[in-house]
Amino acid sequence: MSTSRIEKDAFGPVEIPADRYWGAQTQRTLAVFGTAEEHFPAALIHAFGLHKLAAARANLECGVLDTQRVRVIEQAAIEVSEGKWDAHFPLSIWQTGSGTQTNMNANEVIANRANVLLGEGLGTKHPVHPNDHVNASQSSNDSFPTVMHISTALQLTSQLRPALVSLHASLEERALAFNDVVKIARTHLMDAVPTTMGRAFSAYAYQLQAAVQRIDDVLPRIMLLAQGGTAAGTGLNAPEHFAERFCSELAVSTGLPFQTHPNKLEGMAAHDTMVEVSGVLNTIATSLVKIANDIRLLGSGPRCGLGELIIPDDGLTSSIMPGKRNPTIAEVLIQACFQVMGNHQTVTLSGASGLFELNVAKPVIIYNVLQSIRILSNTCKTFSERVVAGLQVDAERLAKNVNDALLSVTVLNPVLGYDAVAQITALALRDRITPRAAALALGCIDAETYDRLVNPTEMAGVRSSTS
Repeated sequence: MSTSRIEKDAFGPVEIPADRYWGAQTQRTLAVFGTAEEHFPAALIHAFGLHKLAAARANLECGVLDTQRVRVIEQAAIEVSEGKWDAHFPLSIWQTGSGTQTNMNANEVIANRANVLLGEGLGTKHPVHPNDHVNASQSSNDSFPTVMHISTALQLTSQLRPALVSLHASLEERALAFNDVVKIARTHLMDAVPTTMGRAFSAYAYQLQAAVQRIDDVLPRIMLLAQGGTAAGTGLNAPEHFAERFCSELAVSTGLPFQTHPNKLEGMAAHDTMVEVSGVLNTIATSLVKIANDIRLLGSGPRCGLGELIIPDDGLTSSIMPGKRNPTIAEVLIQACFQVMGNHQTVTLSGASGLFELNVAKPVIIYNVLQSIRILSNTCKTFSERVVAGLQVDAERLAKNVNDALLSVTVLNPVLGYDAVAQITALALRDRITPRAAALALGCIDAETYDRLVNPTEMAGVRSSTS
């Protein structure tokens, strides 16, 4: 049996591996651009299957395609959306900036699969042609940006948003659990006034609540699709109402409220919404770095660090120091966030490369956005389940830190005045004694009044159960 087949296109014959569903244009692309490690994630390929499914159904409704062709295109497109033919999408992201080659890869795979379902051989292009039928009423210029939006919307709603909701719930639960746990706040990395561990975690929880809201805020713009703009936003070769029917069919198959873009050229020539999505991911990454750093610093030690939080053991240790425990999961989250921040710079520059009627950096935009969504989703899930949910406090260490804290005497400012309190802290720091001992040594307040006013628990806002 031959290991290759000959397929012809407008430029002549092309030799293609016999068992591959891709066609001449995909094979030519491999010859021109070669192979690379950076391939589109499966999420984009599966979104192409959903895209071609909706296009076929819309073309049937518009009278462009007949029922027989549409039925086999539907089946082939569904198989692509389910991941059955992932191995038949060999192209890297380094291709024409409109994503034309990957659009043609999808057209060829679906056309060849449809023809096989009808009992025809690979490469026959009959009765289903990759351009005339699978790509009917479409252009790469409107199809690829549409698939960019479809894959982004699906990954945001099914992966990242649930991961952030789960992390928010874990942080909120810890905030409640630590509600009455008094700690010393730190500003400029230095000791400040008493607060609670619960208050610190409530701030983290609020950051995650805002992260979810930021995703919800941008989703309506992601749901606007450029499909129907074809070449240069003109709608050339697309029948009337194709765009609306396409969005209706896609909404049915995905359960998401996709709508036709009111200005399709904007959706093809500029990718401001993709830059906005990347900016949201960048902001979320910024929040997560803050949270992860705080937690690993509060858990530093166990003997010579802050040691106020006890981070769950992940079973990993040092290669040289026996029994050493490191905050590895927090470090993984931080590294993932750094990648997201770098991706945002790439997306920003790529979004700025829209020239006249077309942005020509579409592949690198969607590659980076989908990578950012994926790594944030995965690392947030692990951080929530294996770190935050199991966090505990070291009550003994916290009590010692609170008792030794210098700045609790800030509460005496209204009583003694700023300068007198500054003398107390200076003496306590110089002689390495407690601020209580310093205050009594200076004779500026009696012990009973000091103990009544300087109450870290009350200063932190913790009320006793009898109050």
